[in-house]
Amino acid sequence: MKQAISFITLGVANLAHSRAFYAALGWRESSGSQDAVAFYSAGTVAFALFPREALAHDAGVSAAGSGFPGFTLAYNVASAAEVETTINDAVAAGGTLVKNPETAAWGGFRGYFADPDGFLWEVCWNPFFPLDDNGFIRLPE
Repeated sequence: MKQAISFITLGVANLAHSRAFYAALGWRESSGSQDAVAFYSAGTVAFALFPREALAHDAGVSAAGSGFPGFTLAYNVASAAEVETTINDAVAAGGTLVKNPETAAWGGFRGYFADPDGFLWEVCWNPFFPLDDNGFIRLPE
């Protein structure tokens, strides 16, 4: 298997509400979106919103379950100030503040918000993983 992630798809409770939330954050839907699914370009990965029940059915699993899903999404920015601005924008758009931005023990600056379905987003400035000219993270070789 090639070391790549093509899509991240979130199973959401209310597709219209989630679409509005991400639109308020400035995300633009792809023309490939349909009534039942929203697609977004997210750097080198595609991001999708799909109704939770339908996504579970598609995978052949139960949609029941709550609590920590075992993963977070992360958005890296170019400065500590951008961490605060981004989290404030997310909360203003209807997200929930989970952890106030703070200096991390490893030297960066980060905080967390949750989208309307409770998916956790870490917003992070990491001086050890700089962004490239396109604003994408560059991991050390």
